[in-house]
Amino acid sequence: MHWDNNDMKTDDKTDHPTPANASRRAWLRKTAWTAGAAALGGASFLPGMRAVADENLKPLKLSWNAGAICTAPVPVAVKQGFFRKHGLDVELINFAGSTDQLLEAIATGKSDAGVGMALRWIKPLEQGFDVKLTAGIHGGCMRLLATKASGIVDLQGLKGRTVGVSDMASPAKNFFAITLKKLGVDPDNDVHWRQYPAPLLGEALKKGEVHAIADGDPTIWTLRETDHLQEVSNNLCGEYATRVCCVLGVRGSLIRKDRATAQALTQALLEATEWTANHPAEAATIFSSNAPGADVAQLTAMLKSHTDHHHPIGDAFKKEIALYADDLKSVGVINAGTDSSRFATRVFSDVLA
Repeated sequence: MHWDNNDMKTDDKTDHPTPANASRRAWLRKTAWTAGAAALGGASFLPGMRAVADENLKPLKLSWNAGAICTAPVPVAVKQGFFRKHGLDVELINFAGSTDQLLEAIATGKSDAGVGMALRWIKPLEQGFDVKLTAGIHGGCMRLLATKASGIVDLQGLKGRTVGVSDMASPAKNFFAITLKKLGVDPDNDVHWRQYPAPLLGEALKKGEVHAIADGDPTIWTLRETDHLQEVSNNLCGEYATRVCCVLGVRGSLIRKDRATAQALTQALLEATEWTANHPAEAATIFSSNAPGADVAQLTAMLKSHTDHHHPIGDAFKKEIALYADDLKSVGVINAGTDSSRFATRVFSDVLA
């Protein structure tokens, strides 16, 4: 055995990663997941999966952002049969509204669960929506870019500059504000932020209206490649190299009344995420219809850059939620008086325990 950079141990005979965490190993045994399963199309099943009659499947609505590559495990779970394996008939709802509207839709039963970004969800969750986070999905996918001629080579170089973002509460805006604060740069007074629709960020940079841009994949990755931009920073630097950014949230009433379904959904998505990590090219092909502006090779490269092997559960995930709450307090996004540990305990549900 040897250890790789994702804190996973690898069997030298099979080269299949298995989680180092003992509870994760128990979870994998319980779900009978096979890491090396071959890609299967349509409604096929992975080895060891028993077919579930359609009439026995539990209907469930899952909201997601179909244009975000970080949600690739969602269509993977459909295409590769992970949802069906766990007895679920999942209807995908592409949600393009605000996060508050999404969480309200989940809390009120218009949807049963959703996948989204921790740095966008934590503030609304502080306000009391009846939605519980059950697992992390992966890390990576946010980037800050500048032109090579700008002279900006690190985040400190943003002092006195203007950064374009897709909205003032975007995960990328929150993340880079947090990292600037930790570097001693005041994100409110030392850096100027300007909002543009995500497809226009590249044009704003070309016109000199901003000195840098920050957003998520696939938009920001594609701009980096097509406009030959310099990646100044991303959300896999330093302490964030092992921090999740995309999370699964489940309706609180579903967990209380039908915990088995919440558990099945969480297990299915975690298995789909691990499959995505092990089969990035196949996962990119499955996702590609949702990103017509990017080819499969680009999408594959994006997925390889993400940390889909890192999908924390249990106490490890709860700790990451608390760390993000601390971060968001530091930049005034959530209340300074919020107890981060108590907050994490309130918004997390360990459905796999």
